[in-house]
Order: sequence, then C-alpha cells, then structure tokens
Amino acid sequence: MKFWRPGITAKLFLAILTTCIVLLIIMHWAVRISFERGFIDYIKRGNEQRLQLLSDTLADQYAQHGDWQFLRNNDRMIFEILRSFERDNDHEDDRGGGPEPGMQRDRAMGDNRGAERGMENEEPPPPPPGPPPPHGWRTQFWVVDQNNTVLVGPRGTVPDEGNRRAIVVNQKTVGWVIASPVERLTRNTDINFARQQRRTSWLIVGLATLLAALATFPLARGLLAPVKRLVEGTHKLASGDFSTRVTTGSQDELGRLARDFNLLASTLEKNQQMRRDFMADISHELRTPLAVLRGELEAIQDGVRKFTPESVLSLQAEVGTLTKLVDDLHQLSMSDEGALAYQRTPVDVVTLLEIAAGAFHERFASRNLNLSLDLQSTSGRVFGDPDRLMQLFNNLLENSLRYTDGGGQTQIQATTRDGKLILRFADSAPGVSDEQLTRLFERFYRTEGSRNRASGGSGLGLAICLNIVEAHGGAIHAGHSPFGGVTITVELPLEGEQSREV
Repeated sequence: MKFWRPGITAKLFLAILTTCIVLLIIMHWAVRISFERGFIDYIKRGNEQRLQLLSDTLADQYAQHGDWQFLRNNDRMIFEILRSFERDNDHEDDRGGGPEPGMQRDRAMGDNRGAERGMENEEPPPPPPGPPPPHGWRTQFWVVDQNNTVLVGPRGTVPDEGNRRAIVVNQKTVGWVIASPVERLTRNTDINFARQQRRTSWLIVGLATLLAALATFPLARGLLAPVKRLVEGTHKLASGDFSTRVTTGSQDELGRLARDFNLLASTLEKNQQMRRDFMADISHELRTPLAVLRGELEAIQDGVRKFTPESVLSLQAEVGTLTKLVDDLHQLSMSDEGALAYQRTPVDVVTLLEIAAGAFHERFASRNLNLSLDLQSTSGRVFGDPDRLMQLFNNLLENSLRYTDGGGQTQIQATTRDGKLILRFADSAPGVSDEQLTRLFERFYRTEGSRNRASGGSGLGLAICLNIVEAHGGAIHAGHSPFGGVTITVELPLEGEQSREV
C-alpha cells in the first residue's frame, strides 16, 4: 500500500493552516468563556439593582402599613411592583436614559396605592398560580420578615448563600429580600441566546478557517517557489549540468542561498573546464617528446638513421624533457594538496637570494644576459622553509633566463614595507599583454613569441611558485617591467608578522 507523502509545499500549507485553526479554536473558547462569564456578571448586577429597588419599595410600604400584613398572601402586590419596574425601564429606555431608583420607587408606590384603592371597592382577584413572573430576573427570590418567615417566594428552603438586601425602616431591619445565586443560565431565553451566540461563533470559526486555507495555499507556494528552483537546480547540478543557474529575486536568506548556489555552480563549471584543459595540456605536453622519441627510434630501427652517440644524446634530451615534466607535475600536485614538507625556521631571504643568483650568474652570462641585484642593504628574515624558498627563487630565475631575449637583463630588488619583504624580479623584452599577465600563473599557460615551448619550459614553474608563496602566507603577482619585459613581485611576511606553525 502506497501512502501519500506530502511535499514541502503541502507540509508548510498544513502547518500554517493547522496553526490558524488552533488559534481560531482557542479564540473561540476564550470568547465563549468570556461571554458567559460576562453575561452572568451582567445578570448578577441587574439582580442586585432590582433587589435594592425592591427592598427600598417594600421599606416604604412597611412604613405606611406598620407591619407585614399587607404582603402576606398578596403575591399580586409584588407582581404590580415588579411590573412598575418594567414599565419604568421601558419608558426610560425609550427616552434613551436609565431611571433613577427613587423615581422607580415612587412610581411603584403610586401604582401600589392605586391598586390598594381599587381593591377597597371590589373583591381582589385571585392571585396568579405560582410565584409572580419577575421579568428581567434570572433567579428565584424571596421576601422574609425579621423572623426569617417567608412572606413571598417559591416553596423550598431559602438559600443561605443567596444575595440579601435588608429592608430597613427607621434604622431597624424589618426583613430581607433574598435572591438565589447566579451560577449558570437557567432561563430559556438566556439559554437560547447563548446557543445562538455559540452557533454564530462556530460559524465564524468555519468561515475564518476557509479564508485561512484560501490565503495559506498561495502563500505557501509563493514562499517555497525559490526553494523549488534551488531543488531543480541542485538536481541539474548533480547530473553534471554545471551551467545551470537560479534566479535571485529577493534579498533574504533564500536570495543569499540562491546567490551562493550560483557561485558554487560557477566554481564547479570553472573547475570542470580547468580539469579538461589540464588533461588536454598534459596529453599535449607528453605527446611531443613521445612523438620525437618514437620517430627517432623508428628511424634507427629502419636504418634511416644510425645508432650513434649523437642519436643517443638526442634521445636522452627527450627523456630528460619527459622526466622534468613528470617531476613538475608531481611537485605541483603535492603543493596543491599541501603534501610538500615545510620545515620552517627563521631564514634570511636576502642571503638565500644572493646564493640563488650566484648559482645562475654563469648561465645568464652565457646567454649574454645581465643579472643584477639591488638589495639596498636589506635584511629580510622570514619564518619559512629555506629549501622551498630556494626552489621558488630558482623557478623565477629559470623563467627569466628562458624567456628573455639575448642582450637583455634581469634585475632583482628587495625592499621592506608594512611588515613585508617585497622581492621584484624584472626582466627585459619580450613583454606580454595585460590579458596575458592575468594568466601567467595558470598551469601549462605560455605566452606567444619567445615565451613558448621552444624554450624548454613546461608551463608549470610559475604555478608551483604560486603554491609555495601562498604556503608561506604571502602573495605573488605579475606586472609590466620598466625594461620592457615582465616583473614578478613576491610579498612575504617578515618573521615577527607570521605565526610559527610547522
């Protein structure tokens, strides 16, 4: 059985929608509880006000009659008093204001006196069955005398915890008006009203949930659109399509992630191209000496050329070319991986440079090249590997020796500035263009003209120099020479500016 596995869009949609539903339900219950409690409090305040009005009115009636005989078995009188409260409330509500308690009491007393005069002329009608209907009251109430004898009210025990209002006449308590406590809704109208509010609240929750779903789905799709583009781009990148790019339409975290993705894809594409070029260059570099060796051997084998010491020297020269190329590749691969052993000690680079220049002096003189040093009495001590630094200087001097026309010159300068030792290797013509300067440190790269394969170089010397300088925490770059050739500038941190980590 295959189960449905939601994607990230569906998960985000469900997460947001679930959160909205939970919040709506919590708000619904909070509003419902607040409404019920507020409604009950409203009923309590209304009952307390009516208790006060009723106690004041009964106090005035007691003062007129002198005892409670007028109220015993006279439920009609209580009914008329309550009805007078209703008429006063309705009348005041129509006028837009609430009645004063004194005015209500006076009107109730006038109505009661009118009722009493009418009762003198005719037989009093039988009282209505059961307790009088107290409109606006949500609880049962009783009127008791000073002996707690029930005068008016339903049968049953008078609750001790009910609300009481004393009936005071001439600063003497002659009775009480008692109402049962309001703990829940009991009247049908109140219950129906609460049910209607509950249904309306649930209807609002349902409509709000529907609106939340309609708004959440496009929101989730819009938020995850950049993520989907990144996912598709990652699939293409994993399949080997390094030319893929994603659009960056925002400045937030997803936008920065998209830019980093494009940078990664560009780097992978560049590395892939460099790897292809590197393999092509290696095969090309190996093909030439191998072709020469094969031609020489076939010529000797076919008798076209005799096996003489001169032919052996020619073969050895091609083998030497292959050996040097393989050694350079080995040195370059180890320097790329950091596998070259660096035994760092404090070393005087100027002294090391003088030794390297002295070793090349005769070779420069044999090609009618002038090698000069302008060290300005500089003492540059760095924390580095003297063997690797000597390899660096030998490669740079070999580069100038091979790629400088006869009768030219090479000048080496050494200065210190800002805690760095700066070495400049400047040679004479031929020069290179600005575009070629930026590619001199690429592997197997050679410029046109005299700086080509005919000079015997593999095109790896400057790439190895770059790795050695960077391993010492320095920098190397190329520029135009004042003598018409190329200037290679090496910057190495002095001993006090570099941490000694072996």
